Amino acid sequence: MYEPAEDSFLLAEEVRRHLNALPENKKRAVKILDMGSGSGIQAEACLQAGVSKRDILVADIDQEVVSHLKEKGFNVVHSNLFSKIKGKFDFIIFNPPYLPEHSKEKGLDTTGGKNGYEIILLFIRQAKTHLKKGGKIFLLFSSLSKPEIIKQEAKKYYAIKEKANKKLFFEKLFVFELKGKN
Repeated sequence: MYEPAEDSFLLAEEVRRHLNALPENKKRAVKILDMGSGSGIQAEACLQAGVSKRDILVADIDQEVVSHLKEKGFNVVHSNLFSKIKGKFDFIIFNPPYLPEHSKEKGLDTTGGKNGYEIILLFIRQAKTHLKKGGKIFLLFSSLSKPEIIKQEAKKYYAIKEKANKKLFFEKLFVFELKGKN
């Protein structure tokens, strides 16, 4: 299970900021998908912002994570990206594995493919069919995962806007908002 780190905290801060800016009536009606939930930090950020647990669906490919999140009382789906996801959402959150493959690190929780962006590109293509009209996606990625390729793919389906970034010793993290063009 991926333990929260700088990337998780940066994304959670933006999630809370976004949800806290919603009027209470919208916050009570928002349907959220936390894709690749891991520890559940993003779903917990949603709860902290006042979203009801019943309006949050968490999904992860790791059965251990699924069991952990069920114990925490979340509505959980064991899914490889959107393979088992039904319905549409107002808000989709994804802190994907985004590091390029490396001989010393091959974990599903950190490696996003040979170049680091393959899982992100799949997510971008699949997410559009699960996003309600006017819905938003908050997506985190790293300067190590070739941001220009990710942004180029995202622009095919979404209006994109950088919401936050954080410079670390060896990389820069980005949180982007993707809004459906429909």
